[in-house]
Amino acid sequence: MPDRSHSSLVTELRAAGCVFAEDEAHLLRAEARSPAELDTLLARRAAGLPLEQVLGWAGFRGLRIRLRPGVFVPRRRSELLVEQAVARGRAGAVVVDLCCGSGALGVAVAAELPGAELHAADLDPVAVRCARDNVGAVGGTVHAGDLFAALPAELRGRVDVLLANVPYVPTGEIGALPPEAREHEPRLALDGGPDGLDPLRRVAAEAPEWLVPGGHLLVEAGDRQAGAAAAVLAERGMDPEVVRCAERGATTVLGTLR
Repeated sequence: MPDRSHSSLVTELRAAGCVFAEDEAHLLRAEARSPAELDTLLARRAAGLPLEQVLGWAGFRGLRIRLRPGVFVPRRRSELLVEQAVARGRAGAVVVDLCCGSGALGVAVAAELPGAELHAADLDPVAVRCARDNVGAVGGTVHAGDLFAALPAELRGRVDVLLANVPYVPTGEIGALPPEAREHEPRLALDGGPDGLDPLRRVAAEAPEWLVPGGHLLVEAGDRQAGAAAAVLAERGMDPEVVRCAERGATTVLGTLR
């Protein structure tokens, strides 16, 4: 068992700039199976690797989501998107999670919609492998490829809930992100183009072909982008809505197919 004192862990984590050093120290001690492993975990965290990637998992909406190095870490703000998806879903819904990363969003939605048929897709091979760890555990299927091109044709016109947590950081603002994101997460999962909305435009252009009438597309956006993102959905025949949560700093934009 780890023999390093809790106080020494906290001291080293604080020195490395970890704001929640007390909590992180508890998590690292719980995860380590030996003093040597604890030293390794501590060194990786002190070097700036996101805590969730050090632990190999992230807590998300009461679930433990397995992670691999280099995969986007699910954020608490994304729970708003999940809540909105569940509120508009139904038992047995066909749920698709595009740009799925670890698969956290789709898994969380499927966990709250009994009998949901879950499909997830990502372009990044590392993310696909990670998602299979999580999505497969709840009976879902993960597909490799670029957005809708990854999906089986038989899903066309059958999707009730389409989650697309596409990258939305404007290219010029990536350098201002916290080091944990810009240095340890794939740029592919962050870069949304000049105004942050290029990936959303691609998704919105094809989404109506895949949704059932009355089906829902849900995305995240920065607060300043919400109006423009809603306009993108409206241009593609969807009735848009913007939902915000100040506590989590979250903005979800959703469109319902007319």
